[in-house]
Amino acid sequence: MADNTQCSKGQAVSLDTVQGGSRVRVEDVDAGQGLANRLSAMGIFKNEMIKVVRNDGAGQIIVEVKNSKVILGRGMGHKILVVLVKRKR
Repeated sequence: MADNTQCSKGQAVSLDTVQGGSRVRVEDVDAGQGLANRLSAMGIFKNEMIKVVRNDGAGQIIVEVKNSKVILGRGMGHKILVVLVKRKR
């Protein structure tokens, strides 16, 4: 799934569809108060920049937030809407 999905700049998609190695900005968290608070405690909230370290299309998603790696379940990743950002060169 993750290998076939292309995320164009400016288009919000769920985090579980983004390929590993991509840098994204969190556009919104479509979750209840409990999950939103848990993600916020991990540093994942609106307008935060994160890097998708690994997303094999099944199982867990590994992201890097402020130089820390965080493992998210696929269901959690599905509730996080992100926008692809231009890579620094």
